[in-house]
Amino acid sequence: MARTEDPRSAPPIRWGIIGAGGIASQFAHSVREFTRAQLVAVGSRHRDRAERFATAHGIPTTHVGYRDLVEDPQVDAVYVATPHSEHRDHALLAIRAGKHVLVEKAFTRNVAEAQEVFDAARAAGVFVMEAMWTRFLPHVAALHQVIDAGEIGDIVNIRADHGQYFAFDPASRLYDPALAGGALLDLGVYPVAWAHDFLGVPTGVHAYGQLTSTGVDGQISTVLEYGQGTLATLSTTLWAKTPTTSSISGTEGYIRVAGNFYAPTSFRVERRDGRRWVFEQPASRGLQYEAAEVARRVADGDTESPRMSWQGTLDVMATMDEIRRQVGVAYPGEPTA
Repeated sequence: MARTEDPRSAPPIRWGIIGAGGIASQFAHSVREFTRAQLVAVGSRHRDRAERFATAHGIPTTHVGYRDLVEDPQVDAVYVATPHSEHRDHALLAIRAGKHVLVEKAFTRNVAEAQEVFDAARAAGVFVMEAMWTRFLPHVAALHQVIDAGEIGDIVNIRADHGQYFAFDPASRLYDPALAGGALLDLGVYPVAWAHDFLGVPTGVHAYGQLTSTGVDGQISTVLEYGQGTLATLSTTLWAKTPTTSSISGTEGYIRVAGNFYAPTSFRVERRDGRRWVFEQPASRGLQYEAAEVARRVADGDTESPRMSWQGTLDVMATMDEIRRQVGVAYPGEPTA
């Protein structure tokens, strides 16, 4: 079975973190515990929040605001962990300072903003990647090996869901259009990127959604077409905790991926001929794998990762743009047609 390289084998790199929220905390913990990288600086708009984060994760330097962080000579790479609405601006800020960048998913609000970031990275010659950590996890590498070996034949259907319960709060970033809220960009990006990883760019997109009173998507169900004979059925919601599982069904069998499918987990293969087996992955944090990918690529002088390429991010963003168009969600400043 495929093995993923130990994140501790990646070269050391010095990280600066923009944003001091929950996902940034998970990233900092994973990097500190499972890699040889250093956490050298954190930036927040609020001094006390930056200082609490730095104390919790053993980070020596704090910055109020983000410009000083990206210009800090200690920092090799910047991890952007702010709301989706800020990703473009913060990524561009880091790129202009000559820093390599890892940007939380969803990468930006839309494909046009993503293209702008990649164009800037190309001109500056720096590494940029979307933080779609799922692409780098051991069970995903094993899934690709099983599928590529023909164990389930040709894929006929992929099903994936990601729902979490969030009580309605118009001040929350998840319900705020100005912060690019909604289920799709925060949660639904996982099922969409999952389908893209195994099937590529869809030939058709059919989305149905229900909006919140603030105008963002509360839940969406999507069917992606891949020519005749292959579909992906995806769902996301802010209103319920769902199983967060996936199934990949083919002409010779199927795979059941346990929840949470996008995090380190196990899967079961069942073939039509009666053979079956289970891939087990010990529960652990998983953000260290994407951090290690950045360190390896930067050390090799690359500007993008083949596992989470710039084009791959653009393709996923374009699909989500079309889903939002069909369900009627546009953020402030975006075209509505």
